[in-house]
Amino acid sequence: MAFDFKKEYKEFYMPKGTPSIVRVPKMNYIAVRGSGNPNDEDGEYKQAIGLLYGIAFTIKMSKKEDHQIDGYFDYVVPPLEGFWWMDGGPDGDAGAPAGIDYSHKEDFHWISVIRLPEFVKKADFDWAAAEAARKKQADFSKVEFWTYEEGLCVQCLHVGSYDDEPETVRRMDGFAQAHGLVTDITAERHHHEIYLSDARKCAPERLKTVIRHPVRGVG
Repeated sequence: MAFDFKKEYKEFYMPKGTPSIVRVPKMNYIAVRGSGNPNDEDGEYKQAIGLLYGIAFTIKMSKKEDHQIDGYFDYVVPPLEGFWWMDGGPDGDAGAPAGIDYSHKEDFHWISVIRLPEFVKKADFDWAAAEAARKKQADFSKVEFWTYEEGLCVQCLHVGSYDDEPETVRRMDGFAQAHGLVTDITAERHHHEIYLSDARKCAPERLKTVIRHPVRGVG
């Protein structure tokens, strides 16, 4: 049976509908950075998703290619994830993190990612990027091998429309405060979403999304 990250690492992918504390270790990702409204039909975000899955499935199917990855085991491609932010902090400084304003999605900056199995090294990623570009006759130069350690976070399963996330975030903030923590969104630590549902096939009120915020101790 193929290894399923969601089932094997439930603490990261299957939280309950009540906030909880989690410490997320260093992980490797396929990543594409961009900006703009994720709902634009021909926008940068939709193009990024295609690039991510192009490499993700090239790596998964490498078992059928001449390039054999050391330590490979069959697995389910992990879910799509996204780190999101907007420019302009409380003083209007460009580049400073600001709260998410869902009425101005055109102002989003994002890093869209898919987790890589631990056996995938940078050389394997480089092979997959070149192979995907060759087979699909497309430019994969925007895709990067990204290592990130998220650290201490509060997370919660959100069920419903993405536009209704602020209510879940408020509950997460209250939970953090009750445990002596404060949300720690900075230029390096972002609002994080993990998409457990396919938005193309699921009614908005049934969408399941893990929302994760970085936190730190008060003081």
